[in-house]
Amino acid sequence: MEADISESSLPVYKALASPVRLKIIQKLSSHKMSVYALSIALELSSTIILQHLNKLEAAGIVKFERSGHNKVARLTVDQINVQFPQQIYPEFESYTTDVPVGHFTNFSVKPSCGLAGKTDYIGKVDNPAYFMDPDRISAGMIWWCNGFVEYQFPNYLTKKNNIEMLDLTMELGSEFPFSNNVWPSDITFYINGTEIGTWTAPGDFSDTRGKYTPEWVPDNVNQYGILKTLRLTHEGSFLDGQPFTDVTLSDITTDKETFSVRYGIKKTAKNNGGCTIFGKGFGNYNQDIEMKLFYS
Repeated sequence: MEADISESSLPVYKALASPVRLKIIQKLSSHKMSVYALSIALELSSTIILQHLNKLEAAGIVKFERSGHNKVARLTVDQINVQFPQQIYPEFESYTTDVPVGHFTNFSVKPSCGLAGKTDYIGKVDNPAYFMDPDRISAGMIWWCNGFVEYQFPNYLTKKNNIEMLDLTMELGSEFPFSNNVWPSDITFYINGTEIGTWTAPGDFSDTRGKYTPEWVPDNVNQYGILKTLRLTHEGSFLDGQPFTDVTLSDITTDKETFSVRYGIKKTAKNNGGCTIFGKGFGNYNQDIEMKLFYS
């Protein structure tokens, strides 16, 4: 589950702000339980347990189902990620370019793979040939197993400009036929042909529907990813504000007309679990792949 610093995420924080509800989550983490079983385990009345479960359900953390005459609760999330606002650097000039996920310029992918638009799949799924379909530019979500997808971003800097920092923001997940909330995948980032580093996506999520995912997309397939920000500086690279690798801006070529960005799944990856990229109109963040260049 993805949360952010906004009022829309308040139900999640309120649901977690209770020792009783935390104990309920701990109990449900191993297996689903009936309201009665939880009341016995926590030594509370069924009425109080149900009140707490209702708050967890409203936050999208648990779901109810029937087992005979019993009302049974189960967890619907494996983790909750909190996205904080990005820090702003007013001392640098900057410009931002948004590239739709279907506007890739090069690819080599293996099934399972496919593209999705606002109203339906684009072409046939699990057929890499459709990654060259002219309608691919309208895709809001793409996925593949082995291989890579590459994008080009314009470089508007002149010889008088000094690049100070590069931010790349995108919503990513792994890829499993239909979905699998626990399916790690090593996704490697490249900029201008230089390998920046590898991030392990924890899963291909469908525990809840994506906030912007179209209604036509079935509940049991990719719904949303995790918003990641890759930052490249003169000191090294950072992922979501944390040190990532020792690669710096001086390690990439910055005097070309474009910046190429590649997302790849190596054949030798320890966690070879594919990649899904969510763009505008899909997932939990209504945005395309965003590159922000800071310069002086």
